[in-house]
Amino acid sequence: MKRVFGKAAIGSIACLGLAVTSVGIATATTAGATSATSGGRRVVNQAPTWTAHAKRTGAQSGATRLHMSVVLNLRDAAGAESFATTVSDPTSARYGKYLTAAQWRSRFAPTDADAATVSTWLRSQGFTVTGTPKNHRFISFDGTAAQANAAFGAQLSTFSTKTGTATAPSAAVSLPTAIAGLVAGVSGLDSTALSKPTHIGAGDELAASATAQSFSLSARQGSTKPNDTLPPPTAVFRNAAPCSTFYGQKIASSLPQLVKNPQPYAVCGYKPAQVRGAYGIDSALAQGHDGRGATVAIVDAYASPTIFADASTYAARNDARHPLRSYQFSQSTPATYTDTVECGADGWYGEETLDVEAVHATAPAANILYVGAQSCQDADLVAAVNTVLDNDLAQVISNSYGSVGEPSSVADVQAEHQSALQAAAQGVSLLFSSGDSGDDVLATGSRQVDYEASDPFVTAVGGTSLAVTSENGYSWEQGWGTGKSLLTNGVWAPNPPAYVYGGGGGTSQLFGQPKYQKGVVPARIANYFGQGAHRAVPDVGMVGDPQTGFLVGQTQTFPNGSARYSEYRIGGTSLSSPLFAGVVAVANQTRGSSLGFLNPRIYRLAGTDAFRDVNHSRTVTDAVVRVDYANGVNKKDGLLTSLRTINQTASIHVGKGYDDVTGVGSPNGLAFFDAMSR
Repeated sequence: MKRVFGKAAIGSIACLGLAVTSVGIATATTAGATSATSGGRRVVNQAPTWTAHAKRTGAQSGATRLHMSVVLNLRDAAGAESFATTVSDPTSARYGKYLTAAQWRSRFAPTDADAATVSTWLRSQGFTVTGTPKNHRFISFDGTAAQANAAFGAQLSTFSTKTGTATAPSAAVSLPTAIAGLVAGVSGLDSTALSKPTHIGAGDELAASATAQSFSLSARQGSTKPNDTLPPPTAVFRNAAPCSTFYGQKIASSLPQLVKNPQPYAVCGYKPAQVRGAYGIDSALAQGHDGRGATVAIVDAYASPTIFADASTYAARNDARHPLRSYQFSQSTPATYTDTVECGADGWYGEETLDVEAVHATAPAANILYVGAQSCQDADLVAAVNTVLDNDLAQVISNSYGSVGEPSSVADVQAEHQSALQAAAQGVSLLFSSGDSGDDVLATGSRQVDYEASDPFVTAVGGTSLAVTSENGYSWEQGWGTGKSLLTNGVWAPNPPAYVYGGGGGTSQLFGQPKYQKGVVPARIANYFGQGAHRAVPDVGMVGDPQTGFLVGQTQTFPNGSARYSEYRIGGTSLSSPLFAGVVAVANQTRGSSLGFLNPRIYRLAGTDAFRDVNHSRTVTDAVVRVDYANGVNKKDGLLTSLRTINQTASIHVGKGYDDVTGVGSPNGLAFFDAMSR
């Protein structure tokens, strides 16, 4: 995740929905409609909103090297929105009549001439242009802070925040009027625009929280190196005993009772057959629907050097009937990496491992393409997604990263929204995790939703807590929201347990309500901020709670310095998204063609047996007991015993029908596949 420090809520923002043809932000209007300034220039980016609440400490060194990109406007943004909407609408005669990547380029992409004009200007300012994709969505370039100040009037500055230091423009970013109309914005000037994987498990949430703060606020631009070497695997993390093989197997009867229902020990980590059984996916496999013929692309930063060995070993040990074969897995990775220290490159290995093993669990015959970004910079992750779209490489894309809160940067939103539009136009299902910070109040100080999950052309996957029976059946499902108390001198403290994390959700302040959510999302959610109906998040839910989490296998570094394969439990909406991506791959096979952008069809099926409505009381009545090694490896430094409540979801709640924790619900096996194939 990125931008973990608090920022003001975005106000007075124009809306974007399926029936609206522009991305509107408080700092700019529609694509290409930039604000005029004096001297023949136009504003394309305002200073980031967070800078208004941070202390400026000085000017950024002019010698600082920057890696930047200019996002170009689409040739026909309104036409692209209309086309993406129409081909995704099951009631339209044009439903499913998708474009190829080449057809998208010929109709909607910026022209060769536009790209050449902007590239020529960048070079005239002393920048080194490093590349642009075939669809000319953006132009990557390198230069110094002094060059950026001169070219864009950015006044790059250093700031002191509550959690560290950061760099960003302290003035509006502008361009000469002659080229400003071609440009949606400039990215790479804000040092907080870094992403972090959204999994929770290894190292526990306390370490994860500390890492997130130092990581996202690092002034990464000053140490960008073009030939960074990938680090060795992360330190090992192991589950401690006791833990349960299935939910409720072992009850912590000797410990104090804090909630109404029995307190079982947390599961050791569900295995693929347990997840498939609980969600009814094994019934589809029995009919020959296992994802074959489909390709799921997974986008993360960097690349685990042991990924195929780890994933194939994991399948052999835990899902022997469904091995991961070499022809099923491929990678697209950059020649060089940057920002490996600032981005915590080794932390992305676990995300990649989780994503690959989760997709294979729910779609064991699907092909998996891993696309690694050069770094965790927003622009590099956008480029990785664009690689899939610009080359027609997959029918489903799973992304397990995103912002904590919605950005104010025109360039960030335009670049990512253009990806969502192109995906819909080409019949690609674009999935994003909804986030692991619940309503974001604890992380940012105000209620927000995460981006890119809030984009109206993205399917946002939220998190649940899942109880699987001894026979791999579905017992119950609840909204994921975890409260934590430690066993201290024989009692649980604090009491009640303190909220630590949960599935992201709520109401966007950036995007208006899309047509597909009308009549399904309750007004109390859609109009939560009293500014008219807006996009609600998430759309669907699947298991994400680490306490009812998934077992993964990964090469890790042990205390003696050796690196070897080990297994541990993990969770987060980083689990939910790739699990659902596999489900979508199976649904594509069942239907015989790509479902493309899923939300219009999903919301038409809301309230039917295609989804299990996660509908429980708001009262917290369930909890598990979790035992961890204090050092993450063995008993040498003792054990930590904690109680983790279920369904402690702050200001977002599960309830009958659509809710802002689990969306319309979780997929219901054959009923889901049958309904999606019609």
